[in-house]
Amino acid sequence: MSNRRSIRPAGASVPDSGDRDVVGIPGGRHLGRTRAGRGLVMVAFTLAAVLVALVGFVAIQLFRLQANVDTQPLNLGSGQESALPVDLNTDPVQILILGTDTRTRPGGKTAGGETLPPGGGNSDVMMLMNLSADREDVTVLSFPRDLLVPLPSCLPPAGGERSTAMDLGQLNGALASGGPGCTVAAINSLTGLSIDHFMMADFDAVKELSETLGGVEVCVTEPVEDEYSGLSLPAGTSEVEGEQALAFLRTRHAFGDGGDAGRIKAQQAFLASMARKVQAEETLSNLPRLYSIAETITRNLTVDDGLSQVTALLKLADRVKDVDLGNMAFVTVPTMPWELDPNRLVLDEEAAEPLFAAMREDRSLTEPSPSPSPAPSGDSGSDETEAPAPARPAIDAAAVPVTVVNGTGSAARATRVQAMLVAEGYESAQTLESIGAPVTQVYFGAGYDAAAAEIAALFGIDAAQLIPSPSAVGVEVLVGADFLTGVTVKPDPLGGQLQGQTAEEEVCQQASGF
Repeated sequence: MSNRRSIRPAGASVPDSGDRDVVGIPGGRHLGRTRAGRGLVMVAFTLAAVLVALVGFVAIQLFRLQANVDTQPLNLGSGQESALPVDLNTDPVQILILGTDTRTRPGGKTAGGETLPPGGGNSDVMMLMNLSADREDVTVLSFPRDLLVPLPSCLPPAGGERSTAMDLGQLNGALASGGPGCTVAAINSLTGLSIDHFMMADFDAVKELSETLGGVEVCVTEPVEDEYSGLSLPAGTSEVEGEQALAFLRTRHAFGDGGDAGRIKAQQAFLASMARKVQAEETLSNLPRLYSIAETITRNLTVDDGLSQVTALLKLADRVKDVDLGNMAFVTVPTMPWELDPNRLVLDEEAAEPLFAAMREDRSLTEPSPSPSPAPSGDSGSDETEAPAPARPAIDAAAVPVTVVNGTGSAARATRVQAMLVAEGYESAQTLESIGAPVTQVYFGAGYDAAAAEIAALFGIDAAQLIPSPSAVGVEVLVGADFLTGVTVKPDPLGGQLQGQTAEEEVCQQASGF
């Protein structure tokens, strides 16, 4: 038998071989289907390889972010228990946000080379953020750095001697005494809350985050040149980033009366503006942008162990990305001057308790509280006759210099507000054009506080927008975008009871003129 294979001429027909296998395929009838099957196998293999590579890439990036995060324990001082674990997806979550007055470097040194205190410097910013369980509200409560409160005994995280408890000490010093957990303990004791987590950042975080976002819009009523912080801004709206963003947040001389209240208002306005920008640009839904922000934040962030995983931080971002800006409230804890030193503050307990209760009960600050039930007819609930409200001092309206500063862009609107003032007896009222202003405010010089309060009441302007100004001649009414029509400004979303704003409001800072 010959072992030679026959060679068939090109184009010759192949005889029918029945079900004989051709090239390993029964009868040759599934050749096209098998090639398609092989193609699908190759596609699946390629997709699998891409997915493996993608998962590996994500894992590497998360590992990089994870390596950035520094942690400290949520040590709540002696004799205090830690908060119970919370579900970052479904529970109300309270996070203390601390900004330190240091520029840290490797080895625990400041930018100037000084060794840091045990806790890492003093708190330049102290804000308590509450994320509601229904994902509809965010409340941020600011604490002045000059506030005097009871301080617990705390053990510094890096070791050393336990700090001494104090009946009254400056709140921003708790960080240096025992780390962020000591500030957590002090605020827990002050408010009756049980803070779940903390985040602490230094100066570099503000600089780098503002640069990553491409700048943050801020507004000032007059040009600012502050030699102490280096803040330099023209009147109106500007975008700040880097050193100028840091100067805007840190200055104590540029705004208001040159104290901590003006600085806190500027910080709240900055965060509100940042929230508006992040939502407008859908930053938290844009993965590359979100990663850039996450890298910036984690590189400059210290958190408690419960937030040490990057996935936990991403859950928090998911909690806030869709919250309505009108439901993001920035408020300041009610305080009063300390009787022994008016340059220091103590808690106004009567005004603060309803605020703390709302946070403990996870209630919105931008919705009206339920009214108390009326007393039964014929029963006042008290044997004492309610004292009448004190009468306002008489105002000689004709003798009060009033300037209507028009920030609406409409000359007709300024003329209308002037006419309303003249009708109330403020015969000397005149108008002055200015830059656009988002909110109506009343500035007053020395001796004109009663007249300013009367004018504010006339137009329904919140008491928080009554601002003493050494440069004001008499009373100046800055008419803003919330007073374009009607005889009163839009209602204050915080009900006029709290000092602060929502993220929806664009607030201009009053330059101090110092």
